[in-house]
Amino acid sequence: MGEIMKLIHTGDIHYGMNPDADKPWGKERAADVKNSISVIVSECRKREVDLLLVSGDLFHRQPIMRDIKEVNYLFSTIPDVNVVIVAGNHDRISENSSIHSFPWANNVHYIKTSDISSIFLPDINTEVYGFSYENYEIRENKLAGIKAPDNGRINILLAHGGDLSHVPFDKNELGNAGFSYVALGHIHKPQVLVDNNVVYCGSPEPLDVTETGKHGFYYVEIDDISANVINLDFIPSASVQYISLVINVSTVSTNSELLMSVSEEINRRGVNNIYRIKIRGMRDPDIEFDLSVLQSKLKIAQIIDDSEPQYNFARLCADHPSDMIGFFIQQLHRPESGIIDKKALCYGVNALLHTTEERGQA
Repeated sequence: MGEIMKLIHTGDIHYGMNPDADKPWGKERAADVKNSISVIVSECRKREVDLLLVSGDLFHRQPIMRDIKEVNYLFSTIPDVNVVIVAGNHDRISENSSIHSFPWANNVHYIKTSDISSIFLPDINTEVYGFSYENYEIRENKLAGIKAPDNGRINILLAHGGDLSHVPFDKNELGNAGFSYVALGHIHKPQVLVDNNVVYCGSPEPLDVTETGKHGFYYVEIDDISANVINLDFIPSASVQYISLVINVSTVSTNSELLMSVSEEINRRGVNNIYRIKIRGMRDPDIEFDLSVLQSKLKIAQIIDDSEPQYNFARLCADHPSDMIGFFIQQLHRPESGIIDKKALCYGVNALLHTTEERGQA
């Protein structure tokens, strides 16, 4: 075994994005997104890596000069690390983009071409191939038929996409293209598509409530002689996690019990994390669930109440054979009803029952 070339693979940082902007913790999340670059730069310094790959969407939108200067400064603090960047669909390079004229630090290499080109880094015998977006969508597979040259170098492909609207490539074709490593961006969940070779880094910070699980970046070691990956480690780095909690209720559940269950579960999983809560099951029709008291104290981004009141429709029909309640149930209560019809039935019956009760009290 010869020398080892060490790199960190990141992307989808979305610098300048403000996740949960409408929430009390919105500014905190915006700061976390910006700080993720500092975390990555620190890890580059700590591990003494040779190369930092940024596989698109470094910025959340076409960047303004202030943001470019901030990011460039951070990269300049690791002058011994080669930084190679491509633009993704969010930070695509327009004709008048500041990216074209900006004087990047000597160690930063921005592949600005919309067709595949490469940058050779002689100090680490590595050539990085890639292209940048100039439009939001690229529906053609610009990577079709790509092959790494047999030139005695470590050849790396840096790309952004993977769905129908953004470079719909074939992962197996990329895995067989002869590259030492294929560094992918666009999908925010970290995943290895082809063993030790074709990899989505994911976003270092989760960017909305659907992005659950671990987030971070990859540390990669490549043998200089064989040009093969000999080590691939995922490094979790996110300051928080978005966590989906499913709470099951029954006809004996009360709102106080639900508050206690949710509070205990959040305390167990970490009060700094951000939660999406879904309530499921059949509840007592007289019980209403209200978690607003917890939302004022904890980071609860979303509450979805899919619970249904457990009405005895047969008994209600018998008790109301000739009024609006009985007629309404007969029209909507069918075994084949979908979720929307069932919800409409439950909400309608609930409204009619309360209207009847109010008239009786009057």
